[in-house]
Amino acid sequence: MQAALECLEGRWKLVILSQLFAGEVMRFSDLQRAIPLVSQKMLIQQLRQLEQDGILTRKVYAQVPPKVEYGLTDLGWSLRPVFVALLDWAELRRKMLEPGPSVPAE
Repeated sequence: MQAALECLEGRWKLVILSQLFAGEVMRFSDLQRAIPLVSQKMLIQQLRQLEQDGILTRKVYAQVPPKVEYGLTDLGWSLRPVFVALLDWAELRRKMLEPGPSVPAE
């Protein structure tokens, strides 16, 4: 469990994955726009870690200005059911913690 969580720990990794699950590939600039609160340095760091862990691929095109695209590997796509289950759990948690209608005292 610890090894799995180490691959996903970090404030932005799940947010990055959620963006990549929505499409085939994304350019670096698209990821920056989609996640406006993350700094460029932190985004680069998180993307590199995900790449090192075999979760995503990075493709650099030799052009000016440089074009870099990120996409999920088969290993990355295999996380999708886990991600969906986590979203389902978050929704269940929200509903359970939501204050219900107050019952008048007798």
